[in-house]
This record gives sequence, structure tokens and C-alpha cells, in this order.
Amino acid sequence: MSDTRAAVASARSIVVKIGSSALTSLVGGLDVGRLNLLADALEARMRAGSDVVVVSSGAVGAGLAPLGLTRRPQDLATKQAAASVGQLALAHAWGTSFARYGRTVGQVLLTADDIARRTQHRNAQRTLDRLRALHAVAIVNENDTVATTELRFGDNDRLAALVAHLVGADALVLLSDVDGLYDGDPRKGAANLIPEVNSPEDLDGVVAGSGGALGTGGMASKLSAARLAADSGVPVLLTAASDAATALTTADSGTVFAARPHRMSARKFWVRHAADAQGAIHLDAGAVRAVVERRRSLLPAGVTAVTGRFHGGDVVALVGPDEVPVARGVVAYDSSEIEDMLGHSTVELPEDMHRPVVHADDLVAL
Repeated sequence: MSDTRAAVASARSIVVKIGSSALTSLVGGLDVGRLNLLADALEARMRAGSDVVVVSSGAVGAGLAPLGLTRRPQDLATKQAAASVGQLALAHAWGTSFARYGRTVGQVLLTADDIARRTQHRNAQRTLDRLRALHAVAIVNENDTVATTELRFGDNDRLAALVAHLVGADALVLLSDVDGLYDGDPRKGAANLIPEVNSPEDLDGVVAGSGGALGTGGMASKLSAARLAADSGVPVLLTAASDAATALTTADSGTVFAARPHRMSARKFWVRHAADAQGAIHLDAGAVRAVVERRRSLLPAGVTAVTGRFHGGDVVALVGPDEVPVARGVVAYDSSEIEDMLGHSTVELPEDMHRPVVHADDLVAL
């Protein structure tokens, strides 16, 4: 067994994402039988001593049949209506299933804004931590009833990766209708399973497709989420929901993604992956080298321009002379203040402007 599979198999804290196709169908809606089998596998993992957080897709799919809809709606209002019906059914089904084992379920609905804003981010973290401390099973989903196009995670794969870092999980398991990562689409001809991804080079030549009829993800989103989680220090297993029992015991199925050696701090992860950039600060070539290569703080002498309006404490993009973002960071000044500081050395500025524009501790290179 590889080190990565061993890490997933022995993880004391784990986030498990379950795709829409594993729980629902266009004709019958929510499949309680399949949900019960998944709950059985999750319960076995918890009885083995692991904390488990479930990220469950399927709200929109669960709401289609009760509303007489035969396909996933395209307009936002109908999606939200289906989600409002489906979320209730989905939460009830998970609650009923885990009640067989005497477990309590708590539903946590999140929008991208809850992760992007530091205060909501920390509140979500505390809620999930407290549910685990009280031995309740947290069932997390995107709040499709209120999320708009601008405030969506895009898919629950990305949400699961963010939650895995949010709760400090030791591993992430992505369960769907595919049994691993292939170097092509296995439905369209010969394709080879990639059992382990240890570096970006292992993904050379891989072609990933978009989602199916019930979901918004697909292999492209799963690959993106797996790389996001692995980059933050969380090992990932991608496999089929039908292999859940194996995935949650020996981890001997699907594709595993090795984690980076050192886990990114919660603050730096939030800056890099979760927060919305409120504007941009443009750097000269020397400042880019200082920020990216030497991991130094950004000083006003290296700033050439400011784009957008933001305030001290906001996350901003740092852009090089070629207009390509090179880093993100928490800015110390309002955009109007930085405009007065452009190109000046620290000694040329008033004493209350001697702080770096972005401190190295609040800066993440891309």
C-alpha cells in the first residue's frame, strides 16, 4: 500500500463528498436504498474511530421528482425551487438513515460568501467543529436556495475541498459515479486508470470532462478539487460511490492524490483559495521577485498602480508588469492611501505609513 493510501485509510478526521448521481435519479428522485448503503459505510468508519463530515450533493436532484420535473432545470429560480424541496428530503433521509445507529444529524448549508468572508468562514469552522465535538454527523451542502451565479462554489467538489481544510481534516474522499481518474474518457474508448498522482507531471495528457445530467461537476471539477485539497496538505481519494465500503476502510480503490509535505496555514489557505479579491495592486519586476522568489513583504516602492477600490484588511491580487497575477494577500491600506504611496520608499512617507503594503505573513504566491 502506498503512503498516500495508508494516510487516507488511517485518517482520524475525514471529509466525504457524495455526488448527486450516487443519491438520485431523474426518474425516481432520491434513492434511499443507495443512501442507506453509504450511511452504513460512513458509520463503519466512525465506529473505527474517525470523525466524519459529509458533503452531500443531491438537493436539486431530490427535488425534481416531487415537483414533476424530468430534467435538471436551467433557470436559477427553478433550480432554487427544486433545491428548497430537495434539501428537506435529503436532510430527512440522512437523519432517518443515521438514526438506525442512534446518531444525530446536523445540516450545514453554505454559500461561497460564507467561505470568502473571514468572519463567516470562522463561524462555519466553529459550527462544524462543535457538531463533531457533540458526536453529531454534519451534512454539508451548498445553499442552492439562495446562492446566485455570482455566489456559487460551482460544484460540491470544490466545497468539499474547502471544508476539508476548514475542519483540519486528515483526508478527503470524493465519491461519485466514476471509479477513478483516467487519462481519457473511458466511455469513449480505451483509457487507462491513473492509480496515484504524486506531482503535476502525473497529469500530463489527462483530459477531464464536465458534469452529467444531475450534477454540476464532472471529472474536471473533481480533478480541480483534488489538486486544491492536496495543495493545502490534505491527501485525496477519488473513487466510485459503489466502492464506498472499500474506500472508507483500506482505501484500496480509485485514484489517490498525494498531499504537499507541509499543510498550509488556515489563514494562507483562506487568502489563496477562499477569499474574493477586492482589487489589484500592480508591481514592478523587482517587487515581483521580492514577493514571489524571496517571500518578502510588499513595500510601496515596488507598487506602480492600483485597480479597484478596497480597504485595509481586504484580500487583493498582486499583478506583475505583464498583467498576470503572481500572488494574493491581505492589504494593510485603503486603495486611496496606496495611490498616494506609489513608488515611494518607506523613509519618504509619514510614520503611520511605514508598514508594508502587504506583509509577508499575509501573502501567498500563486
